[in-house]
Amino acid sequence: MAQLIFLGTAAAVPDPHHENSLIALRDSEGVILIDCGGSPTLRLAEAGIELDEVSDIILTHFHPDHVGGLPLLLMNMWLLGREAALRIYGLHHCLERVEHTMGFYQWEDWPNFFPVAFHRLPERERVTVLERPEVRILSSPVCHVIPTIGLRIEIGRGERIVSYSCDTEPCAGFVRLAKGSHIIIHEATGESPGHSTAAQAGQVAAEAGAEQLFLIHYPTGVAQADSPADQARQMFSGEVHLAEDFLTLDL
Repeated sequence: MAQLIFLGTAAAVPDPHHENSLIALRDSEGVILIDCGGSPTLRLAEAGIELDEVSDIILTHFHPDHVGGLPLLLMNMWLLGREAALRIYGLHHCLERVEHTMGFYQWEDWPNFFPVAFHRLPERERVTVLERPEVRILSSPVCHVIPTIGLRIEIGRGERIVSYSCDTEPCAGFVRLAKGSHIIIHEATGESPGHSTAAQAGQVAAEAGAEQLFLIHYPTGVAQADSPADQARQMFSGEVHLAEDFLTLDL
């Protein structure tokens, strides 16, 4: 059975209980990381996931709260003796900057470094990111301040569909991607260019015909808005949940 584990749910500013954006999707083939914010090695360990289980990483866009933990994760994997290849997926805009960043660390000089394969995704709707026996993942561009993708995760033959907005304004392209989803994971940063409020997330879930909505990438600590879940419920009649770090969904 596939599982989705929230390892980081905060907007750009984390707090002691909410790390930056990091989601793990676990199936019989291994673990797919979606984004790589914060300190992935620690969050994976707390969730009981070994670094060698991570087979693939999908990066939605090149902002620090989504990719800032990647260099440290790669270094930790190397120092702990990883040999298996790692696949990293994303738009050219993102992966080019990841490669430049790793170049500043001179990773080409790290001895016996494991293979890393970069897979550049076209910036168009419903692109197949990866496909394996239990899981198929599709991407579409969304409406953020830099090139960014949302994701559709299909479990089995569509028995369970989870769609993730990543950082975006309310976006017709994401609604199309998420149509028929059982679960929508949608950001709720608040009123800001390239972002959505919790109420807008609820409206998107309603338009896509979802059953459940999980709010993510929301302000935490002193910055947290009053009851974002209640705001979303004003627009969406299905189940609304505020995602918390280490919440696990059995898919």
